[in-house]
Amino acid sequence: MQWAAAALISAAIALLLDTAAARHHHRSGNGHKPTGDISLWIDQQQIKMFSGVEMEIFAITEGRVLPYLLDPEFESKLPIIPSEVTYVNFTWKSGVKKYYYNFYRLKSFDETILKTPYITIKTQGRVPKRPKEFSVLLPCSGNNSGIAQLGIGLMIETRKGKPLNGTPLRLNLRKECTVREPNPGPCPDGYLGPPHCKKALCYPNCMNGGNCTAPGVCSCPPGFQGPYCEGGICAEKCLNGGKCVQKDTCECPKGYFGLRCEFSKCVIPCLNGGKCKGNNVCRCPTGFKGDHCEIGRRSPQRSACTRACRNGTCQPDNTCLCEPGWFGKLCNKNKPWA
Repeated sequence: MQWAAAALISAAIALLLDTAAARHHHRSGNGHKPTGDISLWIDQQQIKMFSGVEMEIFAITEGRVLPYLLDPEFESKLPIIPSEVTYVNFTWKSGVKKYYYNFYRLKSFDETILKTPYITIKTQGRVPKRPKEFSVLLPCSGNNSGIAQLGIGLMIETRKGKPLNGTPLRLNLRKECTVREPNPGPCPDGYLGPPHCKKALCYPNCMNGGNCTAPGVCSCPPGFQGPYCEGGICAEKCLNGGKCVQKDTCECPKGYFGLRCEFSKCVIPCLNGGKCKGNNVCRCPTGFKGDHCEIGRRSPQRSACTRACRNGTCQPDNTCLCEPGWFGKLCNKNKPWA
C-alpha cells in the first residue's frame, strides 16, 4: 500500500493514462467511488497536491487488483519517491463483503537513510465496510542523504481465508531522503538539534524505555508511570508498605516478601501493633518489647484534645462532649440542678 505518492501517482499518470483501465480510473474521479466490493484508492485531493491533476488512482476496484500492479516490469517503471513526500493517504472499503488484511512486510533495506515504514492502522485487521482513510508513512532517519529501497507486502483474504485474486501484493520501491542544513539560529528552550531543533530534552532522562516527547514530558511504555516513567504499574496493590517499582513488581520493606509483599518473615505474628522488620524480629510500639512485642502493656490512650476533658469525651474537632450534669469547655463545671 505504500506504492506511495510519487510512485503510484507518477507511474499511473505517465504510463497508464493511455490504457482503458486508466481511463476508467479517471472517470471514477468525478465523485463516483466504487460500490459493492472491495476497493482501494488514492483520493483526488492528494493526487492534485502532488501532480496538479484532479483524479483518483485505484489499486483495487470492485474486488479486482488492477493489472498494472501485477506487471513484472511495474517496479522498474516507478520513479524514486522524492524526499518531500513523507506519507500517502489511502482510502479503502470492503463494501458488502468481509475482507481481512495483513501488512506482513514493512521493511527498509537501509535504515541509516530510511527508517522502517509504518502505517496509521494496525498491521492486521478487517477492511472497514465504509470508506475509511489511513496513511502510509515513510520516515527518513535524518542522519544521511541518499536513496533507500523499501519493501511492502499486503495480503487480503475473505472471511473463509481465501486470498483475493492478485494478492499478496509485493512491491519494492525507492525513497529519497535529504538531510537539510542545520538551522542557523539557536533552538528554543527545551529542544536541541540538528537539524531542526526537534529533539526534546527531559532531565532526569526518561526511564524504563520512556520517550521524551516534549521538554520535561516523558511518554511511558505500557506498565510504567510517573513524571520520568520511574514507577511501575501493578495490577494488584502492593501490601504491607510495599512500593510498585516495575510492572507487577513490588519492592518490599524489611520483614516482608512475595510478589505483593503479602508474606511476613515473622513466623510468629508481631503482637500489640508491632511491625515485622526481619526474620522473626518485630519493631515494637512504645511500651512493648520482645522479639514479638509480647512483653509490656498498653498505656492509657491520651486525649486528642489540647487539654483533657474532665467529665466528658474528646471529639475529633478538639471539643469536649460533656457527661450529663457537666458543662464548660473542659466539662469541669457542674450543673447543680442536674
